[in-house]
Order: sequence, then C-alpha cells, then structure tokens
Amino acid sequence: MNFEAVIGLEIHVEMKTKSKMFSSAPIDFNAAPNSLVNAVDMAFPGIMPVVNKQAVINAIRVSNALHMAIDHTIVFDRKNYFYSDLPKGYQITQDKHPIGRDGYLEVKVNDAVKRIGIERLHMEEDTCMQHHLTDCTLLDYNRAGIPLIEIVSRPEIRSGLEAMKYVEKIREIVTYSGVSNGKMEEGSLRCDVNVSLRPVGSETFGTKVEIKNLNSIANIERALDYEVKRQEEILSAGKKVIQETRRYDETEKATIRMRLKTDAVDYKYFTEPNITPIVLSEQFVKTAIDTCPELYDEKVQRFTTNYGLSEYDISVLLLDQGIADYYDKAAKYTKNYKVLANWIIGDVSGYLNREIIKIEEFLISPERLANLVNIINDGKVSNKQGREIFEKMLLSLDSPEKIANDNHMIQISDDSFLLPIVNEVLEANAQSIDDYRNGKDRALGFLVGQVMKKSQGKANPKLASQLVLEELKKRI
Repeated sequence: MNFEAVIGLEIHVEMKTKSKMFSSAPIDFNAAPNSLVNAVDMAFPGIMPVVNKQAVINAIRVSNALHMAIDHTIVFDRKNYFYSDLPKGYQITQDKHPIGRDGYLEVKVNDAVKRIGIERLHMEEDTCMQHHLTDCTLLDYNRAGIPLIEIVSRPEIRSGLEAMKYVEKIREIVTYSGVSNGKMEEGSLRCDVNVSLRPVGSETFGTKVEIKNLNSIANIERALDYEVKRQEEILSAGKKVIQETRRYDETEKATIRMRLKTDAVDYKYFTEPNITPIVLSEQFVKTAIDTCPELYDEKVQRFTTNYGLSEYDISVLLLDQGIADYYDKAAKYTKNYKVLANWIIGDVSGYLNREIIKIEEFLISPERLANLVNIINDGKVSNKQGREIFEKMLLSLDSPEKIANDNHMIQISDDSFLLPIVNEVLEANAQSIDDYRNGKDRALGFLVGQVMKKSQGKANPKLASQLVLEELKKRI
C-alpha cells in the first residue's frame, strides 16, 4: 500500500522589540539570567499587563505578508496550565480571535510552485527558559513575556523538503520585515511539527505524532524524512502508529520518544479580564503595512530588475540581510553590479567567515569596495593588483586609488606610451614573430609578457595584448 504524509507546522517567532509583550522589561538574549525581569513578568499580585504597540504592528506586517485577513479587533485570552515555565499559572495569548486568519504561502519545490494554506497567526507571550541539570532545573525568566507570534499551517505539507522550504520562507519574511532575527539557535524561531500517514487517496487523517525541539531548518527535513519512513514501516507491517511526542536526535539521525500523548489538554481558555478589546483603525493597519521594510521577494525582484543579477547571485546575497543591505549601498557607487556581487560573494564573505565577524563589523565601507571595483573595471589596476589593494584596505581607511598610487600599481593605458615599448619588443624578438606567423599562438603570450616586463608591470594587459596583435598583423 502506498501512503502519503500529512504534515502541519506550528512556528513560534520571537519578536525583535525593545520591551516585552505586556511589561516594560527590556530584551537582551545575552543578558545574565534573571536580570531582565520585573513585577509583571513574575506575576506579582496587583500587576496589570499593557500591550506592546510595536508587537501589534509586527503581527500585522507578517499577517499581510502571508496574505491573511487581519482582524481589526484585538482580543487576548488566558491559556491556563500549571508548569514551572509560567509564573502566572497561565499564558496570555489569542484563542478565538487571532489577529490573522486564512492565509497562504507559496514555496518553490523542485522547480514547481506549491501553495500552502495557513490557518492562523496569533500573538502571545513567551515562557521562561528552563535549563535541565542532573538533579534540578534552573529557570531563567528573562525570556518570560517576550512577544511571540505563532503561525499555524494547514496540514497541506507532504514532505520534509516542502516543510523545510516553508520554514525558510517564513524566516525570510520575519527577518526582512524586521520582526525577528529568525535565529533558531537562539530560540527566536521555533518549530513544532505534526505528522501522520494515510493511504494515498484517503481523506481520513492518520494518528498524529508531534516532533519537538527542532533547532535548525535542515533538521526539520531530516526529522520528517525519518519519521515518515518510520511510520510507513509500522503501517506496512499491519501495526498501529502510537500518538506521542518525539524529538530529533542529531547523533542518531532519528526521532526519539519523549512522552506518550493520550488526551488533549483542556486549557480552559477565557477572555483576559485585564486587557479590554482593542479596536484598530483602518489607518493604523494601513500605516503598519505601508511602513514595513522591503520583504525578501520584493528585494529579489528589485535585484533582478535593477541590477540584472542571476538567481544564484541573488540567493547568496540575500542569505544574510546585512550583506544584502551592504550590496545595496555599494551599488549606489558603481554600475558594475555583477563584478560587485562577485567580490561580496567571494573575497568579502571569505574574509568574514575567516574572521568570524558580521558584515556590520567589516572595515571596508560599501563606497570603498565599489571604488575598488571601478578602478579594476576601468583598467587602472589588474584583478591581481585589486586583490592586493583589497588586503591593504582591510588594514587602512585609505581609498583604493590612494593605495594603488602609493604602491605604484596604477596601470598605464596610454597608447602613445605603450606603442614604442611594443615595437621595441617586436624588433628584439624576430623569432617570435616567425613563430606567430607559423601558427604558434603561444608566441603572442610571450610577446605580451615581454611588454609587461619592460613596463615594470604597469602596462594595461588588455591594451598591451591589443597593441601587440595589431603590430604583429602589420609584420605578417
């Protein structure tokens, strides 16, 4: 029997706001444990939550990017459960009235575009972070109350590859909109996966298994591929899949049981009494959308149209928003867009990786790099000299032109200066002229090399080659 996978994803995105969802406590991933906590976060008696305006704006922007209907009335609810990561004993979230509904996302998989439906997007507060030790669990309440959006897909994903592409697209949206840094390794983007199998053609869902603690996009694909195969083997053997929660073990390359799931938890939702419904004006929603930074897909279109870059070059540049912004700034100072992209993808990225730094820490400004590209393209220096200048630019704030001049690198592109040298070389190498006349093309390279030697490497190689060829034709 052939089976198909039915996969749904729940993605939690921590928002990049200055303060928490319902309190004024600041947010800093690198802060000392429990150093960014106030009375609201710890649920002291008499505390009153205040909704973070920027978090609402962020949620609107992501909802719009996901083609969702946006609810102009914000209602929060209490999700009640007792656990150590919730100091209040409940979480403030949105249950019946999510801010975004009925959206979709299109992903490209194997050269085909697939539309994946999205059921809802809602706002809520994060829980505290738990550090499990051998004999105890430590709680860090810095994370408690950080604004979250949860994005719930419809069960329309059919493979690990589709799931990976879906999460990649979500991350592109939340990072380029400025809503989140999207770093899974910091927990800024967390993904829970629900997967079941059913016979091909059936409309009935199979027994659902949840996979938690997926800490990278690559692991989402690996975990799902393994889990689909595991369930297929169980069903093919005539056995039943057990409803459970599993995790992905990177060492074993397998999903491992965490706990069984029997009954659904009753969270006893009710409307949050301390936050009255908030009615958003049409202008507020419109302004939130209109002021959203340029999204990934919009940037792809602009890089294609304005810069004429290839799909590959664009995909590499846009892997890092900082590098994409750096390219944009540099492109204001040059028209050599492809060469600029090559430098950033090659030499610049190589340096950043070696030094383990971000583009924001890079010493060479976009304008200086563009000027380097220009003097190479104008024939003032060779590509080899350009790389020497690049290395010196890493240690100096001087312009590439000044570095080239100071190190006697500026190439000579003056016909009247080079032509006498060319003729001198030809007159001294009659045998090479005969060799070229007899079809030995290597003679041309030798003669150009002699011109470069006599000019002490300052001759423009392209022009030198052109002049040698022209003078050779006059002699044969």
